[in-house]
Amino acid sequence: MKNKYFDLIDQTFYFPSYDFGLANDRLTFHGIPLTEVAEKFGTPLKLTYLPKIGSQIEKARKLFGDAMAKSNYKGNYHYCYCTKSSHFSFIIDEVLKHNGQLETSSEFDINLIWHLFESGKINKNTYIVCNGYKLPGYISKIAGLIEAGFENVIPILDNLDELDQYGHYTQKPFQIGIRIAAEEEPNFEFYTSRLGIRYSDIVPFFEKKIANNPQVKLKMLHFFINTGVKDDAYYWSELNKCIHVYCDLKKLSESLNAFDIGGGFPVPNSMTFDYDYEYMTNEIVQSIKTACDNAKVETPDIFTEFGSFTVAESGAALYSIIAEKKQNDNEKWYMIDSSFITTLPDTWGIGQRFILLAVNHWDKEYQRVNLGGLTCDSQDYYNAEVHVNQVFLPKPDDNSKIYIGFFHTGAYQESLGGYGGIQHCLVPAPKHILVDKDEHGEFTYKVFAEQQSADSMMKILGYIK
Repeated sequence: MKNKYFDLIDQTFYFPSYDFGLANDRLTFHGIPLTEVAEKFGTPLKLTYLPKIGSQIEKARKLFGDAMAKSNYKGNYHYCYCTKSSHFSFIIDEVLKHNGQLETSSEFDINLIWHLFESGKINKNTYIVCNGYKLPGYISKIAGLIEAGFENVIPILDNLDELDQYGHYTQKPFQIGIRIAAEEEPNFEFYTSRLGIRYSDIVPFFEKKIANNPQVKLKMLHFFINTGVKDDAYYWSELNKCIHVYCDLKKLSESLNAFDIGGGFPVPNSMTFDYDYEYMTNEIVQSIKTACDNAKVETPDIFTEFGSFTVAESGAALYSIIAEKKQNDNEKWYMIDSSFITTLPDTWGIGQRFILLAVNHWDKEYQRVNLGGLTCDSQDYYNAEVHVNQVFLPKPDDNSKIYIGFFHTGAYQESLGGYGGIQHCLVPAPKHILVDKDEHGEFTYKVFAEQQSADSMMKILGYIK
């Protein structure tokens, strides 16, 4: 009877795959002997396999290069990494080793850009695509890059009022992009994205504010779909609408020559993941070329902003099973030595699925379980409700620990979990005021904590020693 954990995985999935393997009934990830790592360093443990970052960048370059050659596409491809996926210095160092360009999301991202420049890791020709809704501090720091001679800084206009604000900080000429406010998926709570400029406003805005403005040149049209690059009617409809806006603008603007595809390729979140990257890339490139040919305009350079695709598959989180609990006739719990809320916040925040596998004991029998975290929060769990399949793991053995791993966790989890004090998109933690009353009944105010500083974040991320 085939009732070992290995038999379950072998019969259910294509294994080995996605850089997983097995050696002496123990799981390997990118060839890394995970049991040895867990025993040497202890759990809970997070690891990042740095070479995977570069291989993902080269994979995307090959996909787009081959697609462009296949369709005789006239234009270049630029790989941008969106820093919000993981701001750590070791991640961005790997991106830059492979000549990646950068996309920013907030004010403190510009401090990061300056650290990279001062350390010689980027130069003034590096593309810096500046996204997000921009407060004055963000705009002033973008203008500071322009003033310093960064030739390929491209602020992406998020609203109709943003452009006027740059004139308060710089008189130098600069390039801009426009973000299209795409329609959201039909099942979403809102009809149109809160970010970007409406389709119907873009051409009139260009004619009024940009066409005769000697300080700015329109360089890029930015298209972002929150759910990423999917093979469904919604994605193709939105992409084609945006391409036609590009064609309309190109007829009015000679300087426009870039189309930015925001929202990245998906990453494997289960052993049953099936996605045809080559087909999708070919279709995207061909769609852009066909629309431009029909409109008789030049095809643009293609930029992509891939964050999760760049870093997710490099990451893993390892835990030990510290106890087994049977709470009723049908439910067994394995308690891990950490919390999902703090270490894998997407599992409870948005129901994100990750690849979950036992690290050792593949030669043991298996059973269905729920996984519980250490906190007293009722949402600190991971089970079949959020996992793509039933959660089966080896039965406990009194002689040795059971180690488990969650894989492809390299994007967002540290910032969403507040690692060391960093925040999502490097948006700073706000000032905290304590309010009390004195003996006269008057309110008193005391600053408990100032707003988080850029330097404090840069130190956590490894840019300041």
